[in-house]
Amino acid sequence: MSNNSRAAYRGIGYWVYAWLPVLIGILVIGIETTTSFGADHTSGPLRWLWEHLFGHVSTRAWNLIHHYIRKTGHFVGYGLIGLAWLHAWWMTFMRWRFFHCSWMALIFTALMASADELHQSFEPNRTGMFRDVVLDCCGALALQLLAWVALRLLLPATLRRVD
Repeated sequence: MSNNSRAAYRGIGYWVYAWLPVLIGILVIGIETTTSFGADHTSGPLRWLWEHLFGHVSTRAWNLIHHYIRKTGHFVGYGLIGLAWLHAWWMTFMRWRFFHCSWMALIFTALMASADELHQSFEPNRTGMFRDVVLDCCGALALQLLAWVALRLLLPATLRRVD
């Protein structure tokens, strides 16, 4: 069986491997975008954890720490979702270069982030902010750049599709 015919036939396991991370990411974002995960609900548990790890913190300092924890969550979470999209597109379109799959991943990450912020604007204790969409896209771009560098450094030239 030639490489082309093998690539044409892909079993269900192949598609699960390619797309399940994206579906899990969408579900996680869908859950985290609800009222239950607003800043007013995450502050208490996160502060408890912070104080058990690092000791007491003033309310003013905690508000700043909590803000940065939440924004770091945006950056890292959407960075991971961006990698999931990248993986799915790369597995789906095996002949595409890394650059093309990366663009598709960034576009779909931006669409997800925009939909997330739009949804949050309708929640009573959440706000939908364009700057969070930008932060989310920056996280996706940063992790994709790290993936590209890692693939360039670790894969032998004969196996690369990242140029």
